[in-house]
Amino acid sequence: MTNAVEILSATEISGTPPGSSDITLLYLIKQVELAIRSHLDVAVREVGLTVVQYTALTVLERRPGLTSAQLAKNSFVRAQTMAQVTTELEARGLVSRRVDSSNQRRLLLSVTDEGQEILDRVLPDVQGIEQQMLTELDVPEVRQLREALHSCRIALGGGRPH
Repeated sequence: MTNAVEILSATEISGTPPGSSDITLLYLIKQVELAIRSHLDVAVREVGLTVVQYTALTVLERRPGLTSAQLAKNSFVRAQTMAQVTTELEARGLVSRRVDSSNQRRLLLSVTDEGQEILDRVLPDVQGIEQQMLTELDVPEVRQLREALHSCRIALGGGRPH
């Protein structure tokens, strides 16, 4: 079976008109990521968070009971960075640590009620960023984009979303 990359030329893949400089999908995805990060930075700053802190809280919201090392992996930062982030979040009362009953040396992290309140406060802004990003797409295109990105993640060895 031939895949889409083998069938389409670089121009067709990038979506750029013939004669213009080819832009790779990797470049476009990175540009979207940077634009999202810029908007997200403003939104979370209003509630006193960094993007890394916000990401850590949202991961813990979906998957409570992770270790700091697991949280680092799921938040796309190094373990040392996450250790500092979780210390700051814990000092602010936004996350709590508890001893793992199956391994007394492991500490499991969870979002506190205060942390959830912060996430709830920033949610409308985050949803607004996503809506702004998708304004040029109709519902079927949004569904296709979501499915395509999920497929790309799996193809690159990623598991289920965090």
